[in-house]
Amino acid sequence: MANSAKEAEQALTEQVVASFAQTPDARLRTLMQGLVRHLHAFVREAEPTEAEWMAAIRFLTATGQKCDDLVRQEFILLSDTLGVSMLVDAINHRLATGATDTTVFGPFYIEGMPERGYGENMAFTPGTPALVQGRVLDTEGCPIPNAVLDVWQTADNGMYSGQDTAQPHGNLRGRYRTDAEGRYAITTIVPVSYPIPTDGPVGRMLAATGRHPWRPAHLHFMITAPQHRTLVTHLFDERDPYLASDAVFGVKPALMVAYRERAAGDEPARRFGFDGAYREARYDFVLDRG
Repeated sequence: MANSAKEAEQALTEQVVASFAQTPDARLRTLMQGLVRHLHAFVREAEPTEAEWMAAIRFLTATGQKCDDLVRQEFILLSDTLGVSMLVDAINHRLATGATDTTVFGPFYIEGMPERGYGENMAFTPGTPALVQGRVLDTEGCPIPNAVLDVWQTADNGMYSGQDTAQPHGNLRGRYRTDAEGRYAITTIVPVSYPIPTDGPVGRMLAATGRHPWRPAHLHFMITAPQHRTLVTHLFDERDPYLASDAVFGVKPALMVAYRERAAGDEPARRFGFDGAYREARYDFVLDRG
């Protein structure tokens, strides 16, 4: 009887896989049939009760209900905390070309943020003043002029503008461009570590499994240039205590930077308008050919 039952279960899987055999789009057919095989294999391995299955349905329903059209994307957060986002990232960036490492996009990007001038300050809320500068290069070491660096980070309270409606529009966000030598400069504040949102189903999942919700301090970058692959990455503060336990598994050693103390009144301070001491981080990004 047991063997007969298992044969029936396997036959069900094969029947469902076969139902997608006539899918016109070959890639969609591959994705759907693979999803069915792996999902059925998980169910056979875990053998969930009907109550557990219904709890999973409710969890996914609540995840969708927590999403909105502007800032909150709970399904990206779920993908991030399960390591799926980083696995997709790794699969899509396997070539060792010398280009800068990629990492997760995150759920808090907002399109259409202000265009900012070279070295313009994007921080309208308090924090430790910082200058982030460097170059954008190709894999041959040549500068890429007019590359666009779309940048975003949290405020000192650990929240992004849009997520925190008390912050001014465009706070700690902006689109910078490289000059003719591929140089960029961003005036901002030193980023801080922060917890991902825990007021939804992903937060409840982390609490139930004994995991913390903290991300190490970082700046987000999405860098674009004609004839080059878009780079989505972070720069992490090398002194952050959560580097080894990032809640979304996004840290890579090559993306760590030092925020070094700089004295008031030095040349960069005069050039970029710092009134007192500040921190400086330097990083050169390398884009792969598209």
